[in-house]
Formats: sequence, C-alpha cells, structure tokens
Amino acid sequence: MSMPSEASQTPANPLDPAVSLHHSPPSPTTQNAHPQAIPLETDSAVTKAEKYERHPNASVPESYKPSFKRIKLDVEPDIITPASGERQKGTVSIKAEFLVNVLGARNDHRRAIVDDDAAEASPHLDQRDQGDSRGGKRKKEKNRGQNKSRNFGSSRDERGLCQSRATYPEFSPAQCQYGDSCKFEHDLRKYLRDWKREDLKTFEGACPIWAVKGKCDAGFKCRFAGSHMREQETSDGRHELVLIEKDGHDRSILNGESEENEIGIVNVISTQAKADLLKKKTLTPKADEYAAFLEKSGKEILERSEHPSSKGLEKDADNNTNGNDSVHDVRAQYTEPPFLPSEKRRIYFGRETPVLAPLTTQGNLPFRRLCIAMGAQITYSEMAMSMPLIQGQRSEWALMKAHEFETKPPRYSGNPIVADYDNAKDSRFGAQIAGNKPLQVLKATEIIHKLCPHLRVIDLNCGCPIDLVYRQGAGSALLDNQSKLEKILRGMNAVSGEIPITVKIRMGTRDGKPNAVKLINRLVYGGSEASEVGGASGIAAITLHGRSRQQRYSRSADWEYISDCAALIKRHNKRGNELADTNQEIDARYQPAGSKVYFIGNGDCYSHIDYNRHLSDAKVDSVMVARGALIKPWIFEEIEQGQYLDKSATERLAIVEQYVRYGLETWGSDEMGVGTTRRFLLEWLSFACRYVPVGIMEHLPPNLQDRPPAWRGRNELETLLGSDNYLDWIKISEMFLGPAHKDFRFEPKHKSSSYGGEDTTVVEG
Repeated sequence: MSMPSEASQTPANPLDPAVSLHHSPPSPTTQNAHPQAIPLETDSAVTKAEKYERHPNASVPESYKPSFKRIKLDVEPDIITPASGERQKGTVSIKAEFLVNVLGARNDHRRAIVDDDAAEASPHLDQRDQGDSRGGKRKKEKNRGQNKSRNFGSSRDERGLCQSRATYPEFSPAQCQYGDSCKFEHDLRKYLRDWKREDLKTFEGACPIWAVKGKCDAGFKCRFAGSHMREQETSDGRHELVLIEKDGHDRSILNGESEENEIGIVNVISTQAKADLLKKKTLTPKADEYAAFLEKSGKEILERSEHPSSKGLEKDADNNTNGNDSVHDVRAQYTEPPFLPSEKRRIYFGRETPVLAPLTTQGNLPFRRLCIAMGAQITYSEMAMSMPLIQGQRSEWALMKAHEFETKPPRYSGNPIVADYDNAKDSRFGAQIAGNKPLQVLKATEIIHKLCPHLRVIDLNCGCPIDLVYRQGAGSALLDNQSKLEKILRGMNAVSGEIPITVKIRMGTRDGKPNAVKLINRLVYGGSEASEVGGASGIAAITLHGRSRQQRYSRSADWEYISDCAALIKRHNKRGNELADTNQEIDARYQPAGSKVYFIGNGDCYSHIDYNRHLSDAKVDSVMVARGALIKPWIFEEIEQGQYLDKSATERLAIVEQYVRYGLETWGSDEMGVGTTRRFLLEWLSFACRYVPVGIMEHLPPNLQDRPPAWRGRNELETLLGSDNYLDWIKISEMFLGPAHKDFRFEPKHKSSSYGGEDTTVVEG
C-alpha cells in the first residue's frame, strides 16, 4: 500500500498541521525509489516527515528472501598486495593477508561510501543531486544513494489475542469492553494453537524480560511464553493455563495496561496527561506570558527603529537622560520569571564526560543503555518536535523515556573544582527538541519541565538538515535567523524552571559561509536589543558540529573552525572572571549558573586519540560522539582506558546480544516487540558492520571518513559481522530473534549495502 498522491489527498503535516505538506518534485535520485512506507501511529514526527518526503510513485520492493547471498570463503581468494606501505588517503589500510579480491563488487575494491545522513535525518537534496542542470543526457544510474522509501512490513500474530486474556488466568479473564464484536481472539488455547508462532528457542528458551523483571508484560503473547506459563489443575478437576511470576511482584502491576508501571524507566507520561494535552487542558501560563511579552516588545523596538524620534535613545541613554526611562518602561512591561538563568541547576562538562550525540532512529533507549554500560557519561533523546509534544502524541512523548541508569550522576574527577556544582544531584540524560515558532517551543519546554522530572538539560536542535524541518524554519534554518533563535532560547530559560537550556548548532547552512562565530557571540553576549528584552540568552552549553548543512558528510569536520569558536567561549568565560566585583561585571541574572558557558565539539571522533587531540588542540570542554559510537559503542571504553580495544568477534556478538535483550525489555517480547527489536537492530548493524578490527589494520589511528577495501576477518564470525550485505544482518538477528516473520521487510538505508549480490564473484586461487 502506498501513500495517496498530491492529486488525491495531501496528508496532514506531522510537524505543523497549519502548514500544508507537499512532496518534493521528482528528481534523478527519486525516479527509481522503492514504494513509500506508510507512516505508522508509533512513528515520531521526524520519522513521519521523512516518510512523507519520499517519492510517491515507486515500484513495490522485493519480498524478503531467506537465502543469504554471502561471499563464500571456503576457498582461498586472490590476495591483493598493496603497492606501497604508505597510508592512502580515504582508504583503510588492511594487512595483505586479510584482503579479498572480489570481482564485480567494486572497481577500486572499496566499499561504497555510505550516506551517513541516515544517522540524523533524511537526505538534503541540493543541486549536486539533481543531475545535469544543462539538460544533457544523464548517464545510467548506479545502485547508489539512499533508499528513501523503505517498507518494513509488519510483525503481527495472524490473529491477535485480546488484552483481556493476555495477562490473566485462562478461567479468570478480564471483561472485554467490546464483547462478542471484539476482533481479537478470546479463546486462549485456540490462539496458542492456531494464531501464535512457536516459541523462540534462543536465550535457552527463557524470556529475557521475565528473567530481569520477574514478570512479563506480554503474558501469553510472549514469544517465550512457554518459559513462564504452566497448566494447573483446579478444584473442579479442570486444567487451567496460568502465568508464573517470581515472588514479590504485584499481580496488579502485571494486569495493568498503563505505561506508568514500566520498571526501570523514568519520564513515563501518563495516558491522562497525554489526553489532557490533546484536549488542550494543559495550561502553560509562563510560556503564554513570555511569548506575549516578546511579541509586544518586538513591535515597540521595531517602531522606535522606524521613527526618527527614537534614533537618539542610545545617545540619550549614554547621557543618563530620557534613554534610561524609556528602557525601564519597556522592562517594566515584563514580569520576571520565577527562575532566571543564574538560578538554574549547575552542570558540568569535562574531559571525563564524553557525550553520546542525539541520533535519529539509532539513538533509541536500548542503544543509549548499551553506550552507558560502556562508559558514555552524557546522553540525549532523539530529536522531538515541539508541536506533536504539545498535542500529546504518544510517539513523540515516547522519546522522552530514559532508563534509570541515565539518571545516575556522570563521572566527575573534582579537578577542576567547580563552585556550586553538586555531582550527586546531576544526571546524564537530556531531552532535545526542535521547533520553528517561539510560542510552540516555549510551550513544549514548560510542559516537559512539568511532566519529565528526570532531565539534565533541555537542548534546542539548530542543526537538523532534514528538508521538511528546514523549510518550515526549524532545525538548521534557525542558524540564518539569529534574532529569532536568541528569543527562543531566552524564552526557554524563562519557562524551564531549574533545568538548564543548551543548544546544538552547525557551522552554518551554506558551504564557505560559516556564521557560527557570529551566532555564538550573540548567544553569549546578547544581540543589540538584549538589554530591552531580558538580557542575553543564558544558555549553559553550546555544541558545535563542524560541518555546514549543505556540506553534510562530504568532507571531514572542520576542527580548526571549532577551535576558533572554543577560543571565543574561553575569552568570554575569562572576561567574566576578570570583571567580577567591578562596575563592569556582567549581569549574572542573564548568565548561566556560575556564569560559565560550556563548549562541546562534534564531528568525526572515532578513537581515544581523536578525543584527546580535540580536547588538547581545539580546547573544547568535551567531545560529542555520533557515528563513531554507532560503529563501535566501546569507543567510550577506549576513551576511559586510553587505548585501542581489539574486540574479538565473540565479544562483539555478545554486545549484539545485549542490545537485543535491551530491545526486548523496551519494545516487548510479543510478535510486534520482536519485530521492532529486529528492525532497530538491523538499523544499528548497518553502521556496526563498518567496523574494521584494529588487529587487521596496518595504520592507526582509524579515520571515520576512510572506507575499507573488501576484506575477510580472522574467523567466519568476524567476516559475517563485517559484511555490508543486509541479508547477513538479518542472519545475525535470527541468531537471537529466530526466523523473521513472513511479513517482515527490511531495506538498508543505502542501496549499495548489498554488495554480496549475484554479480559478485570471488576469484579462486
């Protein structure tokens, strides 16, 4: 099934219902796309937007084929001998004995350059993607670029079991509100016999959720149900199926359908709270008051700038005449918020706090748990859009959930000593939001503060390059509207209570025209109208991704530019210290707690060498890791231990198993939960397969932008884990989740990921 075309019915805009949604015009990159995936109710707004942007006219994808077209290594392949021992730019240097000569896969024996935009959003199509602008004949298209219209199919029971039967004893079910008209099965034994697939034999047949929680929320629908159910004889001689629970667990929690009962999960929003948001019953008085002030003061500033009589205000202010009265009149129209920036909770970024970046799709709760277990100190939610949060959409509020491990304080060495910083009250998890209208962002911020008690910071995304977000003025579009961005951040500080506000930006939107230095200067000191509308923005930290929106991942991150911006922040912090206790002291009311702005660099961090070099050379406070963590989550272990870790294939497979366990705990162990876990596991493996073991590399440190030639591992399992054939990823998933559902589909984000196709041949020696 495909989405309706524009000619029939335009779907509602998931990011801003007030703005009509139009598909992007056809281009060479969308002519041969796969069919558009159907936006699901459980998708976040960004995922829905990504699907809506896809080409509406496309062919149906091929069904999942169980036969795996892997390169056979039971015969000795030809060995490629490097012409020189020198390191070649853009290519991973691999020891000769591990190189494989594969004909038909790559002319230069290198894997295709994967479009890493998959890690943050859907592709930005600029003139480079539009083919020959002079109207010349285009060359035959190769199997490259993104599969922008991916269909994941579904993983459901042939006929589902009614929830009134799923977690109750066979003879004591709950009352179904739909009665005989219910579309789900009410006969438990018939469901187990005819509609439910056989139990999984992985994990020794034991339910991973039951082993951790002592109960399983899926009940009889669990794919491991046989491990926590039994048949017992009743007093009247009948045999009843019942669920087994560990001692000490409340039966009412098991039977409850409310999300609030999730064990080990925080920031869980109640169904009633989401219903109140949907019905517009949730009040946001601070946001409404501040937005009205911004609008009124903005008009007054504009009027004074347009009338000649207002041009002498600054001069009069210098002479202490009527200028001060005019400024005070403007300020008097605004009631100060109960929490000024200087009254917020103090945070800390340092050498010992490597940061996991907010990652669209891959930055889910199971992956964050995995990185936390391996040493990540700071994590962020996936980017959530302000309007769906205000509307109470379940999919968007699900992004705010965090594991209890993320509420623990980050590592803090005590050197340097940070005044007024209480590490015991700090936590690791921050929420990232995006929006294009000040009122929407302020409302979302105030609501998050009310409903999510376990947040370190609220971060505003000003770097998202996705087209639909950018065209509506959110994400990286705010980089070109700095006055608006400053107002939004200042307002967020006014309504966020004790939660500090941070911002993530890029160098700029266009190549060769960076504006981050100018923007950072404005955010730290305030623009020309700052004195009239509440001072500087008061942000506690700035994260800079060393690339432009247009550049994407075509070149390496510009750490020299990041260093220049870091120097600007250092000068600001130093100047604040020098002016302390003088008549020129910066007004602490409009500065972050401690009057210190932290600065974090982001881009191409792939080893402890990169991390330490950026700290020492660029002088950033900490480094944010994105793709490097997706490819090898143990990068945080390497940073902590200060050395490369040559993980064996068995150790890496154990990491995959741990991710699967976390996934089942998050999404459930029923058919849908297993399918969701499989889908997100495959998404992660599309990055993890790019890891080249350091033990087979000739030159270190590895470079994130380098691509390897065809290689084989030190054993079969290592070769399998390094395969960029998505059918091999499915095979890995089946080691833990069993055979995929007949309706399950998966297409890699990059078309060239299936390099083990029919046209690939191994040259035998």
